[in-house]
Amino acid sequence: MDSLRDRFGVSYPFEISPAATWDRNGNKSILQVFNVGTGTVETLHEFDCVIEAPNWSADGTFLTYNSEGRIYKYALGTGRTEMVPSHYVDNCNNDHVLSPDGEGVYVSHHTKEDGLSRIYKIFFDGRLPQLVTPLAPSYLHGITPDGKTLAYCAERNGEYDIYTMPTAGGNETRLTTANGLNDGPEYSTDGNYIWFNSVRTGRMQAWCMKADGSEQTQITDDPHWNTWFPHISPDGRMAVMVAYAEGDVRPGEHVPNKNVELRLIERIGNTSPTSPGAWTQSRTILKLFGGQGTINVNSWAPDSSRFAFVSYKK
Repeated sequence: MDSLRDRFGVSYPFEISPAATWDRNGNKSILQVFNVGTGTVETLHEFDCVIEAPNWSADGTFLTYNSEGRIYKYALGTGRTEMVPSHYVDNCNNDHVLSPDGEGVYVSHHTKEDGLSRIYKIFFDGRLPQLVTPLAPSYLHGITPDGKTLAYCAERNGEYDIYTMPTAGGNETRLTTANGLNDGPEYSTDGNYIWFNSVRTGRMQAWCMKADGSEQTQITDDPHWNTWFPHISPDGRMAVMVAYAEGDVRPGEHVPNKNVELRLIERIGNTSPTSPGAWTQSRTILKLFGGQGTINVNSWAPDSSRFAFVSYKK
């Protein structure tokens, strides 16, 4: 077996150095759509570079994604891509959301003064970007349906927690205080709940809470998986997330170049999302090579029938 592993270049996870895991030079990206009803996958486009984290527009006509520090639009009807003008906001990561007013995208940009991530709004019409969060690092994941409040993960005094802030600027509000990483906050479509992921119980799992931070409730309890970034469907009936096998990563790691699974939970009845027994156990709907960049932000289609994601070839 060792001879075969050497012949085909196969390594155990613990044998792969962090540098090798994060080496994405030469990676190809495949932008795809999963149809929940049929279980089928449609490939939209293959890129000879790393693209990440598709968002689906509210009118259903385009996706946005980040690549090499910029944000791009992909027209679903024609397959045409174009870069969103962002001027000096040129080092965007994969934490971004579309503005409900249709004017542009809220992005997480690593600023030149210290390299830390701050949240800006960039505009489709080419206006100059607007800074929202002067404090850093701040990683954006959610916005209220009315576009007035952002939810983001931020490191303050050595702890990563979930915060909210008005899009017009102002004071941020801390919603979580549990030890360890709390990440990936996004609002339900009614704005009443925030979905997120947390390592507070030992493995990374999906959680949900009220928008004011109350009723913090663990939703998944996958015994062999570290589950990241639960994305709630627009109709509130499903949530999809990316999961790593527990032996492949530490609970707080969300890395690229891994075999991962997309897992789905479904709503039971019409009880509160944080009620006991409100959700089915998570089940695997797709296996792929990816991880970081696959589905960092909500990418559900407006009709809740499909979602976009990115897989990779190394």
